[in-house]
Amino acid sequence: MGALSPLDPSSYSRPEIAVIKHVNLVWDVDFDTKILSGIAVLNFDLLQHTDEIVLDVNNLTIHSVELSDGSKLKYTVDKHVPNFGSRLAITLPYSHGPQEPIAIKVKYQTAPTASALQWLEPNQTSGKKLPYMFSQCQPIHARSILPCQDTPAVKFTYEAEVSVPKNFKVLMSAIRGDSNNTMTKFYQNVPIPSYLLAIAVGALECKQLGPRSHVWSEKEEIERSAWEFADTEKYLKAAESLCGPYQWGQYDLLVLPPSFPYGGMENPCLTFVTPTLLAGDRSQADVIVHEIMHSWTGNLITNKNFEHFWLNEGFTVFLERKVGASLIADPAEAKRSRDFHSLLGLQELTETINEEFGPTNPLTRLVPDLNGVHPDDAFSRVPYEKGSLFLRYLEDLVGGPEVFDKFIRSYLNYYQRRSLDTEEFKEYLLDYFSGNNNLSSVDWDAWFFHNGMPPVIPNYDTSMTKAVTALATKITEGGNISPDDIKGFTPHQIINLLQELVERNAMTVEKLHALNDAYKISDSKSSEIQYRWMRLCVRSKDLNKLDDVLNFLNHQGRMKFVRPIYRDLYAWEEVRQRAIENFLQQEPYMMHVSAYTLRKDLHLSE
Repeated sequence: MGALSPLDPSSYSRPEIAVIKHVNLVWDVDFDTKILSGIAVLNFDLLQHTDEIVLDVNNLTIHSVELSDGSKLKYTVDKHVPNFGSRLAITLPYSHGPQEPIAIKVKYQTAPTASALQWLEPNQTSGKKLPYMFSQCQPIHARSILPCQDTPAVKFTYEAEVSVPKNFKVLMSAIRGDSNNTMTKFYQNVPIPSYLLAIAVGALECKQLGPRSHVWSEKEEIERSAWEFADTEKYLKAAESLCGPYQWGQYDLLVLPPSFPYGGMENPCLTFVTPTLLAGDRSQADVIVHEIMHSWTGNLITNKNFEHFWLNEGFTVFLERKVGASLIADPAEAKRSRDFHSLLGLQELTETINEEFGPTNPLTRLVPDLNGVHPDDAFSRVPYEKGSLFLRYLEDLVGGPEVFDKFIRSYLNYYQRRSLDTEEFKEYLLDYFSGNNNLSSVDWDAWFFHNGMPPVIPNYDTSMTKAVTALATKITEGGNISPDDIKGFTPHQIINLLQELVERNAMTVEKLHALNDAYKISDSKSSEIQYRWMRLCVRSKDLNKLDDVLNFLNHQGRMKFVRPIYRDLYAWEEVRQRAIENFLQQEPYMMHVSAYTLRKDLHLSE
């Protein structure tokens, strides 16, 4: 792969020598060619004497490289490595030292196939009249839209001027400034890693949610989006009470077209969310709380590279559940709810480790070795749920939430606007709790570097799952199924029930239909419920439901849903070829990361 950074196995850049501190972007968005073209001015601080700056690029066409005074610079682009891109080496006219900050101006354009961008045709949008474009730079796709140090070890502020055709709105992960018919300015004054650079262009409208929040979407979704996310300010205030002041100024939401591959993406000032959250009952609010918590863990404090992704996601899931519980007035009910959601996460973790990867797979480690491994291949529920569970284990060990919450605030304050790795987290924790002998019992190696399930499972309150488990057992053992079975169940208990049934032996088609007749599962507007219902239909090999399953897959691209269903379809030999053909028909309309991972799930690529 060429000379990779000693700090990051996924980057060619050398941030131990020079660090980008600020970026000025001038972009022109061309829907006809599906290209971003323009200029990036990269402002560097030098940490050592050097006559070379090394950056990450991926299929960029570079027109010129020069210093801020206009003098041309020589550069070389090494051989392209699939998925990792290329090493861009820029030669300086002489050896610059730490007292000589430099600015390098790169004129370039992206490829129509840039892995960070999805260009949608009008018929893929709700309005059906205008095209749409959005980005997804995490984990290492920013290099396909600008030359950069594409590692979360580096953080920079940025300004941008973006020109788009008339009748389009452009949004970025920044504060929106002056705008005319075609050009909009943006300012991000809090340093971000490259993966948090984001852009979206479409026929967009907005509605105000609160004093610092709007929701954006196509007009067809704007009213139900505003209703679904009406409690955003309440969640922000609850997050601030635990973590301290929100530092990003604006917290807006953008509801993207269905092909967006994630539940949400925590782009600063503008969280991207999937329309599958529009359940009509606000039951998917935990995803918004999760993205809000990233404003601290992930965005303010960032993993140094993607081997330490759990420091972003495990912390965020842990805080999401704490904040969600804090919104419940009764302390006993709040604890039950927090533990119930942790048990749902444990369900997902168990399936990921034991079925998706296998318990001996090294990607089930909390801190995996990503040398030669693309971070997209390592993406799973493991850093989210194993990481959150580890923090809950530590919280219980040191004396409970009151004690641990003070540590969290100290940790957030100390590391804000910085990047760290697992060893630094461990050292800070041990130093903070230096008088607490309970931490001497932690098997750090087992938690961080062993394959499979966590070495310890916390003693969760199971009162909300007992009724679910009892009902799942009754269903699978042939008991009578009645609508009364689920009276009083919350939407998340229904999800828990269906997930339990997915994990058990497949039901007969007759029992599956009886279940649906009684519980009206297929009528639900919740995508989380529909997703599990589709998996039950596939696992029961109900051929009559196959069209419904494929329709579900073809109308949204959320990887949390489509990947397990496609894996289930692949395991059903009778329909395997039809599933593959369906994927190949849909692949041109998918975002890069979805197509890339599904090809592997369907054994179409290694």
